[in-house]
Amino acid sequence: MRAVESHEICQVLCPDTCVSSQVSGRGRFVLLDMASGEYVMRLLDAQLAAGVKVNAAEFAREHGVSVRTVYRHRARVRAEGQWRPRSRRPATSPNATPADLEAWILKLRDDLGLDNGADHIRDVLIDVHARTGPAWQVPARSTINRVLSRHDRLERNPKKRPRSSWRRFAYARPRDCYQQDGTEIELVGGGKAVVFDVLDDCTRYLVACRAHPAETAQGAIDAAEHAVHQMGAPGLWLTDNGPAFTSRLTHPDNGISTFTRKVRDWGTRLIHSSPYHPQTCGKVERHHQTLKKWLRSQPQPATIAELQRLLDTYRDYYNNRRHSALPQRITPAQAWTAADSLGGPTSPPRQLDATLHHCQVAPNGHIAFSGHRTSVGRANAGNTVTVIRDGDHATVYDTNGNPLGHAHLNPANNYTTLTKTEPPTTNIQSRQ
Repeated sequence: MRAVESHEICQVLCPDTCVSSQVSGRGRFVLLDMASGEYVMRLLDAQLAAGVKVNAAEFAREHGVSVRTVYRHRARVRAEGQWRPRSRRPATSPNATPADLEAWILKLRDDLGLDNGADHIRDVLIDVHARTGPAWQVPARSTINRVLSRHDRLERNPKKRPRSSWRRFAYARPRDCYQQDGTEIELVGGGKAVVFDVLDDCTRYLVACRAHPAETAQGAIDAAEHAVHQMGAPGLWLTDNGPAFTSRLTHPDNGISTFTRKVRDWGTRLIHSSPYHPQTCGKVERHHQTLKKWLRSQPQPATIAELQRLLDTYRDYYNNRRHSALPQRITPAQAWTAADSLGGPTSPPRQLDATLHHCQVAPNGHIAFSGHRTSVGRANAGNTVTVIRDGDHATVYDTNGNPLGHAHLNPANNYTTLTKTEPPTTNIQSRQ
């Protein structure tokens, strides 16, 4: 309980709800629940501003504060009429970002359009610094983001995983593996089109980008043929389980699909991602976001032909822009050109953090790879299956590229039980 001189002072301390009660015969009011230092100092400032004579030693002793603090508040109230907190900002900040550099960062944020992130801003600042030689040094990516945040120009996504949690997986050479997927695009008037993207796993080079009226096997084959014509056939071809790439879900009795036959004609091994696990095709899935963001900045196409012209322009733009996932943020075109060698059907993928195995299934259904054994079932006896080992994790694919299952490898045991992959339901819905 704290005693104050008047009800007006109490109302200054409690502007919304007065919690004081009058003490009979003393002409003072008592504040309830005012134990924090903030309220004690508000009480002192209100009394001083109201002209109440405050005994510094008595107030300090009663409320447990320093006498010097009471004197300091009294002197400032007498000089300025009331207590106003002063800025704690240092008088000088020698390491602060220069004002002209902040102006450059904000200007580039507006001028760079789609590529206006911190990495792209830093790329331009490197060129500006080399040409003009200003007093400031090129800032780090984190400094640019702090400047954008200070000016409320940063797009925040708290649900996004931090970069420290990423574990990148990429094949060692261009043409070791192509990833292909389709995404839906809206045309003028509400019409729909599907864009098939073919992306090189190692260099992120956009090998093909083709527009079609629907997600069909013929559209997928057209994109694949353009990719092989442009850059050659890869060793592996990775797709999801969409009806354009496999018929085992919609027509399981019709044998292998036309897309599978086409890929096999090139000598390429076709593999499908695990059902309901889009991260396997994560590179091409993430590329859809970049493509749609670029298309939103262009006039909306009305026909498939107009969309294809835009895609041809986009493909050149994408392959010659810096990519954050590549070393030194070089462009996909530079990464492809700088490669020492290329993969292909006659040159199996080489991998530093993963290995590829083609295993003959024994009569008892067992396969062996890298000192480990597992069973894929007697039904696959005599067939050749593909095993991709990434650290202590291995995924097994059948002759049609469909995942049979996966296993976590234990160095202490040479036999590992295969966790079978359940096929997805046959109700295939169009993907956005």
